[in-house]
Amino acid sequence: MSGTEGRGLVLEEKLLFESSVPGRVGYSLADLDVPNVLPDESLIRSELTGFPELSEVDVIRHYTRLSTWNYGVDSGFYPLGSCTMKYNPKINEKTARMPGFAELHPHSPDSLSQGALELMYELQIALGEVSGFPAITLQPAAGAQGEFAGMLMIRAYHESRGEKRSKVLIPDTAHGTNPASAALCGYDVVPIASDGLLSASAVAEAMSDDVAGLMITNPNTLGLYEQEIIEICRIVHAGGGLVYCDGANLNALMGISRPGDIGIDVMHFNLHKTFSTPHGGGGPGAGPVGVVEALEPFMPIPRVVKVDGGYRLDCDRPQSIGRVKAFAGHFGILVRAYTYILAMGGEGLKRATELAVLNANYVRARLEGVFDLPYKQRSLHEVVFSENNLPNDCHTLDVAKRLIDYGFHPPTIYFPLVIKGALMIEPTETESKQALDEFCDALMAIAKEAQDNPELLKQAPVRAKMRRLDETAAARKPVLRWEA
Repeated sequence: MSGTEGRGLVLEEKLLFESSVPGRVGYSLADLDVPNVLPDESLIRSELTGFPELSEVDVIRHYTRLSTWNYGVDSGFYPLGSCTMKYNPKINEKTARMPGFAELHPHSPDSLSQGALELMYELQIALGEVSGFPAITLQPAAGAQGEFAGMLMIRAYHESRGEKRSKVLIPDTAHGTNPASAALCGYDVVPIASDGLLSASAVAEAMSDDVAGLMITNPNTLGLYEQEIIEICRIVHAGGGLVYCDGANLNALMGISRPGDIGIDVMHFNLHKTFSTPHGGGGPGAGPVGVVEALEPFMPIPRVVKVDGGYRLDCDRPQSIGRVKAFAGHFGILVRAYTYILAMGGEGLKRATELAVLNANYVRARLEGVFDLPYKQRSLHEVVFSENNLPNDCHTLDVAKRLIDYGFHPPTIYFPLVIKGALMIEPTETESKQALDEFCDALMAIAKEAQDNPELLKQAPVRAKMRRLDETAAARKPVLRWEA
C-alpha cells in the first residue's frame, strides 16, 4: 500500500462556531489619532449574532489543520479523467507574483499596463500557433464560459447573415457542459448517438437548414480521436453550420495536431488543464477561445491589439458579443500559462503530449486484462474502463472508495455516461513510470479484493479521515447551516 500506514497525528477539528469564546478577538488596533466619525446609522448593519469570536492563532491553526486534509497535485497522483490535473510548476507561481503583475490595478490606464498587455498579446499569438486559429480572446474565465462565449459568437454570426437557426448537434461522447452551453444560448440540443466514435453519416443524417452547428469534443470523452473529423466538418459547413470543438482534451494534441487546420471554427482552451495553471478548489480558471477569421468580428471586448509599437485594449468592435467577464479575464492565470509555454517551448509542449499519451496507454496495457475495456480503439490521453468485470456485486464507487485506503485520489467515475460504471483515468505527462506502477498495482489489488473479500470494498474507505458517507441522505437532506 502507499501513503496510508503512517498517517501521523490527525486531529478532530471543531467548527469555528464551536471554538468561539465571547470577547476573544484576533486583532489589536492602535488608538485613533484623528476624530472618530461614524457613518449615518442607516448605513450601519445591525450587530451580527452568533458570529465566531476567535484569536488570530485560533483561526490560523483551524485553517492550517483543515488544509492538511486536502489532496492535490502537490500531494500525489491525481488521475481524474477529462480534467487533466497536471503538476503546476512553481516557476509559474513566481512569475505570477511579480509585483508588476500581481499588484497591477485592473483600472490602470493602458499606458501604465504595457507589460501586462504585451504578455496577453504574446499569449494570444502562442495559443494561435498551438491551435491554428488566427484570432484568440483571453477573456472567458473557464472552459464552460469559453463554450458559452463560442456559442454566442456562432449565434451572432448566423444572425448577421439573417439566419435564424435553432438547433445544435451534440454527440453522446461530448463533454457534459456542451449541451448546457448550447441551451444557454437559446438552442435546442439534438443528441447524436455514436459507437465510441462519431460517424460522418450520422452527422449528415442529422443536418438540416435549422442546424447552427455541431459541438464536438476531440479527442472525445472516451480518450479516442475522432477519425472522421475532417469529413464531419465538411458536412456541417456544407449545410451552413459551424463546428465548435471542446478543447478540454488539447493535452492529447498539443504540438502534434492543430484543430484550426482540420475544419474546426471555434475552440476553447482550458489553461488550467493543458497549460499547467491551478485547477479545482473553486479557484480561478481561464478559458480563452480561438476562432476562424469569419468569427473574429464577434469576439468579446476588449481585445488586446498592438499599435504604434505599443499595446492597448480595443473596445471599438460594433459586432462584438460584448463582455463575458470583468476586465480582461483572470490575468494571474494568463501569466502562469504564458510562463509554462515559454519554459516548455514548442518541442517541450509536443513532448508533454507524447508522454501524456504514452502514460495513458501504459495504464491501459497494465489494467486491460483486469478491468473491462468497452472500446478497443487505441487510446490517446486517457482510458475509460467499466465495472462489468467486477464480481460479487462490487461497483465502480467501491473501487474508488477503496483507492483512498491505498493512498490515491480516485479517478473520474460514472462519466462518460455511455459506459456503465465508467472508471476514467488520465495520468497526464506529469507522472513517472514508478507512480503509474504503484497506482496500477493498487487497482489490481482492489480487483483481487473484489473477488476474495468484497465486503472490504463495500465498507471502504476504512483508513481515511472520514468513513463512507450516506450520499443519498447528503443529497436529499443536506445540512447547510450550523446550529448550536
